[in-house]
Amino acid sequence: MSYALDPNRLLSGEPTVEKIARELYEDVKEMPIISPHGHVPVEWYANDLHFDNPTSLFITPDHYVTRNLHAQGVQLSELGVNQKHFSAEQAKHAFHLMGEHWDAFAGTPMRYWFEDSLAGVFGIDKKFGPDTVDEIYDELDELLKSDDFTTRKLVKRFNIEFISTTEDPLADLSTHDKINADPDFPRVAPCFRPDKYLEPGRADWPQLVAALGEATGVDISTYDGFYEAMRQRRLYFKDHGAVLSDHSHADAGTARLTDQEARALYEQAMKGCIGNDDADRLRRHFVNDQARMAQDDGLVMTVHPAVYRNYDYKSFVKYGADTGSDIPRNVDFAADLRPLLNEYGNNPDFHFVAFTIAETEYSRALGPLAGFYPSLYVGAPWWFIDAPDPILRYFQATVTAAGFSKLSGFIDDTRALCSIPARHDMNRRLTARFIASLVADHRLTMEDGHRIVRNAVYDQPRKVFKLEEA
Repeated sequence: MSYALDPNRLLSGEPTVEKIARELYEDVKEMPIISPHGHVPVEWYANDLHFDNPTSLFITPDHYVTRNLHAQGVQLSELGVNQKHFSAEQAKHAFHLMGEHWDAFAGTPMRYWFEDSLAGVFGIDKKFGPDTVDEIYDELDELLKSDDFTTRKLVKRFNIEFISTTEDPLADLSTHDKINADPDFPRVAPCFRPDKYLEPGRADWPQLVAALGEATGVDISTYDGFYEAMRQRRLYFKDHGAVLSDHSHADAGTARLTDQEARALYEQAMKGCIGNDDADRLRRHFVNDQARMAQDDGLVMTVHPAVYRNYDYKSFVKYGADTGSDIPRNVDFAADLRPLLNEYGNNPDFHFVAFTIAETEYSRALGPLAGFYPSLYVGAPWWFIDAPDPILRYFQATVTAAGFSKLSGFIDDTRALCSIPARHDMNRRLTARFIASLVADHRLTMEDGHRIVRNAVYDQPRKVFKLEEA
């Protein structure tokens, strides 16, 4: 039985708003994708690879999907997570498990993205579920074995203009150089992600810092040497096309220490004898250092703090990181960002983008802060709140306080390649819907609506992430 996606999905069920939203959406639906933050492996962009099977595309790399199936009692090993040997039969069984538990995805963005990908990328118009899962698997498997659905060919079909991949500070970035030597392929930039090098409480931190010293040739026995080595690696990334650094820690703290305190605590950390509280204080100082460096090198600074990483310890030990057990925690942006914003926030050339999973922070802190500080932009909903209703609430909370000009533009934050166009299309529909509600309420003209929706989808992320300068 044919299953067609409603062309007016997410555009509102209210007739007046839906009609306006449809017109606004038509204005932006074909615009190029700007994707400044993602986790798709850079090798997928560099090499024209075939996916082994549909599970390796839609399930195994996507912790949004694996965590939801795990909540239904499915073992992560059944989904190919961290499995060195995963046969074709096991892969088909994993896909079957998703079909068997498809009702568990009702109302989730994962269901929306998957159905959109089936129809939009692969032209499959069957309704997915336990009765059709095997048939759809076989159809997908055949398509993925063809030369029309390799990694690079898929990316070219997605109309991506710019995309960024998150990389370790010591990465040599030669793969990015290889990709960007091809003028017919979208621009792929590395994102500088130094988190583990900024966590002096880690047991392996002295070894990490030693490797940083070896990579730069800088003596890192002192705090001043560490600062210089980090500065050099940021410049190396920028020379290879990076436009941003990305940071995620237990809190959003940015308080500076005195130089004397920083040097003393750094020495303790290098000896492996720093206490937990002092390690946190030094880490917050290090994060502030990253903002200080950005004043000179111009990299955009993004933060998405306050997550219990690898909350389920047994899963972490067995399967590794990024398998879906990260859980949100409390954050206080108003208090935590004050040292940073008081020092750098009035510099309009410094772009600082704050993301959160705590929705109340949009209206309580981030919207008001962005409504004052030239440097601060409010990051789009992501992770647990990358879904229709939270996205609409985000617009309501942040536009009221700071206006459209202080939003980041959409961030897909995905490891699942085919969800990139689905996620961006979902956001474009919701952006059109929110703006249409303002037009319908006679708070904006239709001319305003067209201008604002085009800016929100394309011009704004290019501005925030300084793509016009790169």
